[in-house]
Amino acid sequence: MTQTSTPSRVRTPAPAPVPPPGRGVRAVRAVAIASCLPYITLKVLWIAGSRVGIPDGSTLLDNRIAMAIGNGLSVALDAAVVVLALLLTQPWGRRVPAWLLALPMWVATGLLAPIMTGYPLQLAVTAFSGSGSPSAGADEPFLHEWVFAVVYGGFIVQGLALGALFVRYAHRRWGYLWRGPLGGEAAAGDPGAAGPGQASGRRRASARAAAVAGSLLALFPGAMHLLWAGGSTAGLGAERIAGRTDDFQVLEGVSAGFAVLAVTATLMLAFRRGGRLPLKAAVAGAWAGSGVLGCWGGWLLLASLMPTDGADPHTPTMVLTYAVSMVAGFLLLSGVVSVLRRRAA
Repeated sequence: MTQTSTPSRVRTPAPAPVPPPGRGVRAVRAVAIASCLPYITLKVLWIAGSRVGIPDGSTLLDNRIAMAIGNGLSVALDAAVVVLALLLTQPWGRRVPAWLLALPMWVATGLLAPIMTGYPLQLAVTAFSGSGSPSAGADEPFLHEWVFAVVYGGFIVQGLALGALFVRYAHRRWGYLWRGPLGGEAAAGDPGAAGPGQASGRRRASARAAAVAGSLLALFPGAMHLLWAGGSTAGLGAERIAGRTDDFQVLEGVSAGFAVLAVTATLMLAFRRGGRLPLKAAVAGAWAGSGVLGCWGGWLLLASLMPTDGADPHTPTMVLTYAVSMVAGFLLLSGVVSVLRRRAA
């Protein structure tokens, strides 16, 4: 009688358990969560009808419904930071699907990066020019001065803490995707460059098409932000022209800078140009730049579409600038994702 042996099943080793966060990581997480509380508290108070920090004559008082909607969305976005801080530091966070973590982090990067760079620059310009605080507007102030210091200071701390947690998390989970120099991508295991496969060729072509399309679209908002930063009034409404200050031009310059960063870094990634430049530097630049174009542009677009009781300060040119910026940012992000997926294949 012959016995038939059953082939043994090959067992893949179980992943190493993720250690709990150390004391330093827990401290950074606590800072990230605590930095959200002042902003959330103010927004909740305003939704409830409080006028703390809002001076008489502020445009925030013009439309109660629009203010409630905008503040409610702001609370939801900042509350998401608390969830992200927990997800990035708990062992169960490693089991979350990549897109479910990466997309909110990209949005957070796009919304926080202009504030983290723009507000300190505004303070510096104000200190050297002696033109008053960076939040000073025209005749009627938007908010009391201490509100800007509390809110923007909290955003900067929030961005630094959350960014540190995300860098740690991304390095442990996906660090192999951006090892080595940018020009050495083929040697680092890029299947799109290493083999003639039809599928890999399509992925490479898709990444390049998205990068080129997004870059072409980004030229328009980038040019408009650069013009406004230089003092041009093209496409601006009379109300916006009358209320311009140095901080407006600084923020427009920051927006133009991120547009340049997004286009340059994404094209370098898609076409593997950059020599010995670290690949992770190009990924970081494309990530932040596309996030600002897509998410900051989308936030400004949403604000421009909010109903107003008085004259609309947003001209069709401004609305078009924000809309094109949003589309360009998402196209550039898709190019970055295609490159990383090709390397992970």
